[in-house]
Amino acid sequence: MPETPPRRRGATALLIGTAALCGLVAGACAGYLVQADRAPTKLPPLSQPVLPRATGPAPEPLSAARDRRVRTDGDLRELLLKKPAGAREADWLSTSDGWLDMSAYADSFTEPGEKFSSLVSDEFRRAAAVGWEDGPHQVEIRLVQFRQEDSLAAVDTVGNHQGWAERDPDAESWGIPGTGDGTAYVHPRPYTEPGYEPQYRAEAHAWRGDVAMEIWVYGDRPIPKKTIMDLAERQMERL
Repeated sequence: MPETPPRRRGATALLIGTAALCGLVAGACAGYLVQADRAPTKLPPLSQPVLPRATGPAPEPLSAARDRRVRTDGDLRELLLKKPAGAREADWLSTSDGWLDMSAYADSFTEPGEKFSSLVSDEFRRAAAVGWEDGPHQVEIRLVQFRQEDSLAAVDTVGNHQGWAERDPDAESWGIPGTGDGTAYVHPRPYTEPGYEPQYRAEAHAWRGDVAMEIWVYGDRPIPKKTIMDLAERQMERL
């Protein structure tokens, strides 16, 4: 008598699973038909306050004296401090008409190529400069403007200059009133380099909107705090 062939493993489980699946499908179809016959339930109203329409004339635009953007979008050179009466013209200045293009501005740094690349990344727009010689001191003031479409480059530029100034452990510093984090520095020890006479330095850095301010003072005598602070405060007032 031939032996009974063995049952395939899992046949019973497959039959049970198929039946369960058919039951689920049938239940879903029945539920859909029940819901389709019911009337739709209204949603609660959205809470939205009624805003009254403004009446009266529209406010007048800000005047040029109050709208900072109007001033900085004009001739940037007009915002620079003027050469004091009796001061000599600065023949060492890198500009003859008051404007500094990106290349001329980058050339004033120790690594011009690196600075030029960073100015491109920082969306340099334009720069204006003025300078003079007053007694034992040489003064240069720069206003550097950025487009600031992707970053706050004016703030970053000021922070970078301040970081370099604070590397001098002997530097004395003071906050510039009305600027938040604007700072003026005096370096009491002269800078020495072979082939050059010792030179004292002072500097100030602050920003307003998209414009960074730089003030550099050099001389063969120590530079008083009053000199750099007076320049910084008066220049920031013009911004």
